[in-house]
Amino acid sequence: MISSALDNNPGAYGFLFDGFPRTTAQAEALDKLLTQKGTEIVVVLALQVSQKELVGRLLNRGRTSGRSDDIDEEIISARIAEYEKKTAAVADYYRKYEKVVFIKGEGTVDEIFDSLCKEIDRLISSPRGSH
Repeated sequence: MISSALDNNPGAYGFLFDGFPRTTAQAEALDKLLTQKGTEIVVVLALQVSQKELVGRLLNRGRTSGRSDDIDEEIISARIAEYEKKTAAVADYYRKYEKVVFIKGEGTVDEIFDSLCKEIDRLISSPRGSH
């Protein structure tokens, strides 16, 4: 699917992957594919959010969405532990290539969005972001 998206959008300035890759193996496979296509990951923007805030957000989502897995704190804690075990390792993988930027993921939606935009704008205007 990613290969097709790259092939079907040759003039794209870049792509944004949200929630992918989720494991180091997926990150390695993505890097291999991107190398074959003559490109690479430029940056991984990692939102930093405390566990207390994550639990609160998910409990609130459970109340408003009807998702039963978001109203049980034990399930939420298990999902956060799974994230820490697998997905956080993706940031560690890209950190060794100096491609990770941590963004504060707490505050208003507008504040977080502005922080993400500022980092993307900084990368677009820098030589490193000119891939």
